[in-house]
Amino acid sequence: MPELNDATTRFSKRVNNYIRFRPGYPPALVDLLAREAGLNAESTIADIGAGTGLLSTAFLKAGYSVIGIEPNREMRQAGDTLLAAHPHYRSIDATAEATSLPDHSIDLAVAGQAFHWFQVEDARREWTRILKPGGMAALIWNERHIASPFMREVEDLIDTYATELDKDGFIREGGRSRIDLFFAPSPFRVDEFPNTQEFELEGLLGRVASCSYVPDEADPHYSGMSAALAGIFNRYQHNGHVKFEYRTRIYRGTLQP
Repeated sequence: MPELNDATTRFSKRVNNYIRFRPGYPPALVDLLAREAGLNAESTIADIGAGTGLLSTAFLKAGYSVIGIEPNREMRQAGDTLLAAHPHYRSIDATAEATSLPDHSIDLAVAGQAFHWFQVEDARREWTRILKPGGMAALIWNERHIASPFMREVEDLIDTYATELDKDGFIREGGRSRIDLFFAPSPFRVDEFPNTQEFELEGLLGRVASCSYVPDEADPHYSGMSAALAGIFNRYQHNGHVKFEYRTRIYRGTLQP
């Protein structure tokens, strides 16, 4: 498992690609969680591992107040800039295991693409502390949907170039093997929604380069990866675009003390 310091610094050089090329979250996700968590105009949501604010944006657009918890300075500052026009957003330099939030102050705690960095038992204890009685916890991923030939080739390329930076596959696995441990002994529910992006070549390169486990522009392997990705793009593009597909998956439930 990566050290916490690695988790808080790993994306520092990838912030620009993350902002420009990572997908948002479908409104249906917000509707589902709002209904099940019983959210109202007074509700407060904690976005744990908020990054550049992509998940926070979805809840802010729906009218909720959001507190972003993000230990990476560059990511947090990017989120503050992106969400500066939203008066109901604020960020805190803190972690999933020590949010600094008051006891029982949060109606819904969410994490988008961040759970693999958490120390599960400590994070579970902290989320239980900050959630109101009956408050909901949700772990969310935009998972690459490997169904089309194009997406299969992209995934194969990512796996090839990720072997040096993610030797044991821990980051790519995303922490999903620890979801049961996080919610136990409580049950949890799972749903998913389709989600897509359309990219020109620059966008496809930026989307892949936003992954923390592939070479960045300073890595000598980056040029080879970019050339291979351009070849994939040229084989599958239609009118200069390709469709990058996801399934947005939501694991949610309550946490028992």
